[in-house]
Amino acid sequence: MNALDKSIEIIELYDVYQDLLTDKQREYMEAYYYNNYSISEISENKSVSRNAVHDQLKRTVQKLYDYEQKLELRIKSKNRTKIINKIKEEKNIKSILDLVEELEKVE
Repeated sequence: MNALDKSIEIIELYDVYQDLLTDKQREYMEAYYYNNYSISEISENKSVSRNAVHDQLKRTVQKLYDYEQKLELRIKSKNRTKIINKIKEEKNIKSILDLVEELEKVE
């Protein structure tokens, strides 16, 4: 996985789980991933060391992955979206019913 794909994945996880983070964690994540601030810029703005910012981001990203591993909300959402898109494209009623059954299993 390249750096861009990794960042997109982290942003998707953040979008799902941001309400479970502290204000400080959200501020650092948004500054780094959404506003493209460097670790140095964040450390200057927050009057903390670069190492403190790096550690906070690293711990927060790990927390997001832990939430996803336990709750699987992001993957379930992606699966639902795929199935819904297939339903929208399908013309055969039997296939639609099969997809609705599959959708119910996602929950």
